[in-house]
Amino acid sequence: MKVPIIRQLFENVAPEKLEATLEVLEAFCEFRGVHDSEVDVAGELITNICGALEVHGQVKNGVAEREALNAFSQKVLGSIDR
Repeated sequence: MKVPIIRQLFENVAPEKLEATLEVLEAFCEFRGVHDSEVDVAGELITNICGALEVHGQVKNGVAEREALNAFSQKVLGSIDR
């Protein structure tokens, strides 16, 4: 997860395009013959896209962009610490 990438995706890509990309990456990870290193890269991209989508949703509900980015970061870091 990289907050600058999430911010760029949030600012420059519509949620509909992010959702379509997310579907493609998830399908890619399920293909036979995809190596673990490729799944790791796709997983990092998926995390960043999910973060951008979550920020879009929170901003739409009135949360400031910075707060939404921080909340997603804390959510991810909190799940890693478990």
